[in-house]
Amino acid sequence: MPNYRFPKPYADAVARLRVPSGFLLLIAFAWLSRPSEHSLFRGIPLSLCGLALRAWAAGHLAKNQRLVDSGPYSHTRNPLYLGTLLTAMGLAVAAQSWWVGGIFAAVFVLVYLPVMELEEQHLRQLFPAYNAYADAVPLLIPRFPGIRAETRFSKALYMRNEEYQALIGFLLGVAYLWWRSGNVT
Repeated sequence: MPNYRFPKPYADAVARLRVPSGFLLLIAFAWLSRPSEHSLFRGIPLSLCGLALRAWAAGHLAKNQRLVDSGPYSHTRNPLYLGTLLTAMGLAVAAQSWWVGGIFAAVFVLVYLPVMELEEQHLRQLFPAYNAYADAVPLLIPRFPGIRAETRFSKALYMRNEEYQALIGFLLGVAYLWWRSGNVT
């Protein structure tokens, strides 16, 4: 039986709650945001870095078809989650709210980390080479240089993984913050 840092029943439960918790985050974000023009200019670039990382990762990810060790996956095993974390950090800065940042951090620790563990267990079962990959590449914080792989970014994979939805959500969030900051007349 796998050794989970989070109890498996808990990890299974939060995996099912990951999407609904996003709606709660959206409500908290809308209610607690107090953006200013200055906070927007500080936070949005960080969020854009996170979105760019997510896009790069989605262009390499062939879910459950092959072990992905190219692109950002050669530096971190979880570039999509790292991109999510950077995007959320940037939005918290743009929202100019410690509450938003704290809620985002709590959700990352209490929801996303257990989900990452479940996904790792799944990948270990699916791909025998995953153990060697996990030994060579860090879980979340990237290491440079990483392993070398020859696979290139694929726009078709980006589209199939529907990563453009993160960009649309981000643009809606930025539009809301811009409106909330009083910059829209």
